Amino acid sequence: MSDLPSADSGPSRLSSKDLSLGYATAKILEHVDIAIPNGKITALIGANGSGKSTLLKTLGRILQPIDGTVFLDGKTIAGWSSRDIARTLALLPQGPVSPDGLTVRQLCRFGRHPHKGMLSRATRHDEEVVEQALAATGLADLTERPLERLSGGQRQRAWIAMALAQETPILLLDEPTTYLDIAHQLEVLELLKNLNRKQGRTIVMVVHDLNHAAQYADHIVAVANGGVHAAGRPTELLTPDLIKAVFGIHAVVVSNPVDGTPLCLPIVKSCDA
Repeated sequence: MSDLPSADSGPSRLSSKDLSLGYATAKILEHVDIAIPNGKITALIGANGSGKSTLLKTLGRILQPIDGTVFLDGKTIAGWSSRDIARTLALLPQGPVSPDGLTVRQLCRFGRHPHKGMLSRATRHDEEVVEQALAATGLADLTERPLERLSGGQRQRAWIAMALAQETPILLLDEPTTYLDIAHQLEVLELLKNLNRKQGRTIVMVVHDLNHAAQYADHIVAVANGGVHAAGRPTELLTPDLIKAVFGIHAVVVSNPVDGTPLCLPIVKSCDA
């Protein structure tokens, strides 16, 4: 695959300034100023309906902001062509659906479309990129299998392989572990961690599980009360006060005995109390 930027290589490639976003005239988030760290994993956290997915889609220009600006490489993203955006960032929505009968390899090849002309055939480089994406996601032995015959974790890896085939330095993922059991959740998160550490890809993902965010993200953006409540490193950000402010629950935060990351333990009153 093409060379990707190293971690923290200069100013943030993806950022926003005084961003207000939502649907029609209904604002969900206002005055959002964020800078996504280059070459790192950023987790967007917040309660249901807080605007995490809307923010991700606006950063990827799937949605247009009501006010404010998203910047990509220092230029307003609104001025980019769709093809140039697709060569710079890939967005994987929640619960993507594919046509029946599509194989893993066929899905992965869709990722090459931004790099080809309307009627051009796949080049040797296209096929090499597809093979590398399939290998990176552990799907080299399943290339001809229809997607509907895959497990949930395998299917999610196939979609990630398609995003990798776009050869973009930035990946945006909306709840990549939704509907997966714990084993497949960890499988996908480990894959994303390896892609980040080995290839330097900047990853932004919406995450529901705070402990997954703490363990796998380098940077966290907490969304609450119509804006960005806080942003920073997990060890600094995840505190009982933040969990109460963002999620409305009490929790104890201790050090994970395995890796030292914050471990969030909600305090739930017994129904018999």
